[in-house]
Amino acid sequence: MKRHFFLPQYVCGTRCDKLPIGPDKPWLAPLAGYSDLPFRLLCREYGAAVCETEMVSAKGLLYKSPGTGDLLKNTSADHPLVVQLFGSSPSDLGEAVTTLGRNGYRWFDCNFGCSVPKVMRQGAGAALLQDEDRCLDIASAMLNATKKMEDTAGAGFKMRLGIEAGKPVLPDLALRLEDLGAAWICVHPRWARQGFAGEADWKVLEMLAKRLSIPLIASGDLIEAEDGIKCMRQTGVHGLMYARGALRNPAIFSEHLALLAGEKPSVKTKKDMANMIIRHMQLISQSCTHEETIFRMRFIVPRYVRNSPHARVIRQRLCDCSGWEGFENILEEFFLSGGN
Repeated sequence: MKRHFFLPQYVCGTRCDKLPIGPDKPWLAPLAGYSDLPFRLLCREYGAAVCETEMVSAKGLLYKSPGTGDLLKNTSADHPLVVQLFGSSPSDLGEAVTTLGRNGYRWFDCNFGCSVPKVMRQGAGAALLQDEDRCLDIASAMLNATKKMEDTAGAGFKMRLGIEAGKPVLPDLALRLEDLGAAWICVHPRWARQGFAGEADWKVLEMLAKRLSIPLIASGDLIEAEDGIKCMRQTGVHGLMYARGALRNPAIFSEHLALLAGEKPSVKTKKDMANMIIRHMQLISQSCTHEETIFRMRFIVPRYVRNSPHARVIRQRLCDCSGWEGFENILEEFFLSGGN
């Protein structure tokens, strides 16, 4: 009998760690170069139910590559957390899950969808969609590793439609992963060769939602909270993963929850924007020096103000900003002085 997951919450696991999936439990996608600990914490404060790490190389983890530890930094507030791994070797990925399990991590995701050339050249990411059997070997290795953990644990898999039009891997691959014991499937319904061009094919999501008995999470073209609500209602997917939408507006999670409750999200004022920027800065400063924090904020703030009439001027001012005083002057001039 097919289980109906379009409910307030679906929980993967019954002991210890619980992983919520549902319309009112939006996720933050794994965003290479962006979804670090401070950004994940910020998104959680706005309502993200689950966050994924940036992509972590299984081989880099096993060989203790510099920087891998930074990708895995977390706190008790960063929970529940899914570690996204990538690689091409089933043994490496299985061992990586085992290693992470010894350090308390319980939920894992393998990337079968990244189309970045340097990842695909390693035979990882979307390149794996050319070899479904290897995908299944990787999945088996990861899932077997989670079964050996004392607490509830599991793994999901994020993928695209296939390498290019005419070479689809769905629904076959998703159904075979389900049979192996995948906890969820996430699909960005574009071809790998597309990158982010064109439009996401939500019809594939609708078809898969009817075929799978495990949760299906949608990604792709969810730029505004309204897109997420429309996607769920149109396709019947069990959950959503915000990526580019969250990068531009971490409050997309609270807006999603408001719309789901039948409410109209409050209009974001300049003070709201300032508070978001200040909070992100505070979270970064907990693990960085003042200088490092300012440097990082110079690249973060332009994402948030891209639709502001002063966006260009703010970007120029940030380029010349080298200290707290200059940053505070920018906030005061463009966000805190005068009306809304």
